[in-house]
Amino acid sequence: MPSALTRLASPELRASIFHFTVFLPGAVASVYLGIWLSQKGIPADQIGIVNSVPVLCLLALNIVVGRLADKAGDWRTVIIIIALLGGAFPLALFFVNEFWGIVLVWAFCAMASGSIPPVVDAATVRLTQRRGSDFGVIRAWGTVGYVAAAAGVGAAITVFGPSAFVPLFFAMALLRALASLLLPRFRAPEHQVTVAEISKPKVRLSASLQLWFVLPLLAFALINANHAVVGGFGALVWHEGGIPDYFIGPLLATAAAAEAVMMFMWRRFGGRITARNMILAACAASLFRFTVMAFSPSVEVLFVVQMLHAVTYGVGYFGVVHFIANWTREEIAAEAQGFANMLQQATSVVALMGFGWLVSRFGASSFLAASGFAALGIICVLLSLKLRPPKDAR
Repeated sequence: MPSALTRLASPELRASIFHFTVFLPGAVASVYLGIWLSQKGIPADQIGIVNSVPVLCLLALNIVVGRLADKAGDWRTVIIIIALLGGAFPLALFFVNEFWGIVLVWAFCAMASGSIPPVVDAATVRLTQRRGSDFGVIRAWGTVGYVAAAAGVGAAITVFGPSAFVPLFFAMALLRALASLLLPRFRAPEHQVTVAEISKPKVRLSASLQLWFVLPLLAFALINANHAVVGGFGALVWHEGGIPDYFIGPLLATAAAAEAVMMFMWRRFGGRITARNMILAACAASLFRFTVMAFSPSVEVLFVVQMLHAVTYGVGYFGVVHFIANWTREEIAAEAQGFANMLQQATSVVALMGFGWLVSRFGASSFLAASGFAALGIICVLLSLKLRPPKDAR
């Protein structure tokens, strides 16, 4: 009995429970936010604004939040505060119906959700490195939660219609807030600071921002913007292209399920691949995935290319997280991850703003722009490898 209780109280399990809830609200939004907005009379180009405004606000917020989290006694405190705010903001969605009101409220909801992953990722990586446990398995539970929510929301919306979107989003955000209270302490127990440690110069993020270091982060940001496009417009494009609504949730869940399988298996083979090669593989898979999607394939083909999400996001994400962990110190862990997220948010703003205009005119063919982002990502990684040869990669 004591050993079972010990396992239940382990930091890894408590972190896994929270990771399961991190993306639940995002899954609800991915499945039906675009359709909910469309049925409120908001056109595709304005839907792009709704999706991009909070991303624009997150550009500076992620680094600020990361810096505050790094300076706090433990990252846990900041995560809990953000999660509680994220559970409260969706209440306002019940009372807004016009465009600018929705933009304002959704900005607060999305900023809270978007501020959590970089901090919890940095914290969990350091926890698993310190304890010798598997980061991939813990992080995979976030994807499992996304899959469960996307599949369940798709079924609920089919039964109850788009009016179920707001109650479901609020419920998932509240569940995440409650789960945050279970989080463990991520940092090692505090020790007595020595005179030598006091005299050590402060570690600053700016010292790490060399071109070879930034380029792989930019490469993943470019292909991650493609994921933002799928989240913001995929359901709407498929809906208008004649894909039955009952397939939309499973299509999104298929991508996340493939990602989860990859994450659970990562420890078996991930150590054989360098971080930048992971990002390069993700860019190449993204180029293929979105080129196929641009030609309005059948739903069967869509299910197949959606499984490439395991590479375009899962492998690329691990590449970025380990790249940052290998080349930065713990004192700036969350801030560095916040910088990577800032790049991701910046490219997502460009993609979402432009894609709203493209979708309203070209439909599914707009995914060719995502293919262009992936091609630029490949160039960024290859240039980084040239500036810092593979033999120096870690």
